[in-house]
This record gives sequence, structure tokens and C-alpha cells, in this order.
Amino acid sequence: MTQNRQRDRGIPEATVARLPVYLRALTGLQEREVATVSSEELAAAAGVNSAKLRKDLSHLGSYGTRGVGYEVEYLVYQISRELGLTQDWVVAIIGVGNLGRALAGYGGFASRGFRVAGLLDADEAIVGQEISGMTVAHIDRLEDMIAEHGVSIAVIATPAGAAQVVCDRVVAAGVTSVLNFAPVVLSVPEGVDVRKVDLSIELQILAFHEQRKAGGPGDYEPGAGGGDAPPGPTQYVEAVEA
Repeated sequence: MTQNRQRDRGIPEATVARLPVYLRALTGLQEREVATVSSEELAAAAGVNSAKLRKDLSHLGSYGTRGVGYEVEYLVYQISRELGLTQDWVVAIIGVGNLGRALAGYGGFASRGFRVAGLLDADEAIVGQEISGMTVAHIDRLEDMIAEHGVSIAVIATPAGAAQVVCDRVVAAGVTSVLNFAPVVLSVPEGVDVRKVDLSIELQILAFHEQRKAGGPGDYEPGAGGGDAPPGPTQYVEAVEA
């Protein structure tokens, strides 16, 4: 998609990761017909500090106007253009279990420039079913579907054991962007971008913070278990925002 262009322009990956958050906040402002927004207001809506937001937006050449702030409509356009959302991206979802069905029915894809062109699965009991207005195709048609629809992004929602094989096939068919929901790390060649979404990991991180807020474990000593103490919430947030 746009990652190579972002690298060429020197936009840090951490900034790229925050741009969709800014866009979501700006879209909400746009829906409320807000014309301008200060960096402090936008930063609060996005959950970052205003200095970080201003630095992020400066990478796009947007510096705002002193005493006025940022023009919401133009900033929406700037971020959308940088993220490649001023054109449609064709998506195929592979694996139509519970998660795949939920993704197929998600209305946010179309509104953000992503068109789901097809659903594929290996289970004969699922193939042929009508889901969210689309008929599930057999996985054997994967390469044909990618070629016929010009698929740019493959969403893998298969069991872990099938994910790497599916990934190898979509990459061989010319897809260079993969969104992976399978609980496994995928191996891809250089030039292929993979984003991994693992809900269980996010829940474990939340469980860690809940435990810390509850005061446990209280008897942990650095080095006692052969390693350093786990990071506190502040350290974790700083690492994510870095």
C-alpha cells in the first residue's frame, strides 16, 4: 500500500500507526460540522499529548494556524491521502469461521475505502453459504479471485495451522499486504507487509494491568525468577507511543 512511500518521506512507523487514530477523531468532528480544532482538543480526542500530535502532523506538512488550529476538512484529506484512503482497496477474507463472518459484516470497511471482494474457506459445509451478501468460495479459487478482483489486501482469519500456507499462496499470487488474525507469526519475504491482530495478547496485557491495580503480585523481586520485573503501565504506554 503506502508504506514504501511513507518510508521514502521519512515518516516514522509510530506516527503512521497513530494517523488512523487522528483520522477517526477528525471524522467525528467532521460529522458534528466542526470546522477547526486546536492541537490540544485533537490530542485529547486521540489520547496523545499535543506535542506528539503536532510533531506527527508536521511530517505531513501540516502545522496548523496559531490561534486557530487545524482545518478539520483539510486535515481529514491530508491524512486520508497519506494513508492511501483516497482510493479503494480490494480485500479478500480467508477463513469464514466466527471471526471471518464478523469481519465480513463489518460496515466500517466500505466507509474507509476498503471493498471486500470475496470470502474463502476450505470447509465444504461453509462453502456456498451466503454471508453479508457474498457467497463463500472454496479456497481452491484463491488465486483466481485475487487475479479477477485485483485484491490488494488479504485478511487471514484461519486456524493457526493453515495460516502460513494461505499466506504463502496469497503472496505468490501478488498480494503484498496481509492482515493476520491467526494466532501465529507469519514468515513473509521482504516487501510484504504483515499486520498482526491477536486479541488474546491484548487481553493478557489488560489482565496484567488489572493485577497491578489490584496490588498483586506483591512478592515479586527482580531477578528472583531469572529476569527483570515486568514493565509498569506507564512504561508500557511510553513504549507504545515511542
